[in-house]
Amino acid sequence: MMTVAIYGIRSCDTMKKAMAWLDAHDIAYTFHDYKKEGVDRARLLDWVKKVGWEELINRSGTTFRKLPDADKADLTEEKAIQLMIDNPSMIRRPVLEASTLVIGFKPEKYADFFRI
Repeated sequence: MMTVAIYGIRSCDTMKKAMAWLDAHDIAYTFHDYKKEGVDRARLLDWVKKVGWEELINRSGTTFRKLPDADKADLTEEKAIQLMIDNPSMIRRPVLEASTLVIGFKPEKYADFFRI
């Protein structure tokens, strides 16, 4: 049995859809809420190593758009990682962690990943 963890913010509509999909397909998972628990640097570094910081950062979200222009300018990996640690709401949601990472939610993407 594959261990599945899903990371995000409980109130996010996309998170609700992803968790409803997992529930409907009887896939057990643990949930990590960024708002309550934050995200630790080691885990974020691991994700960046696997998918790249550009894939993880949600540039179209409110949190990123509200950052001062100086914070958004000249992003580097290290700067982006620190911004995501300081503002976990700017991490794309959900991050599904299992045998690999699945970023974002689309039913067909999850169905393919879980071979359903």
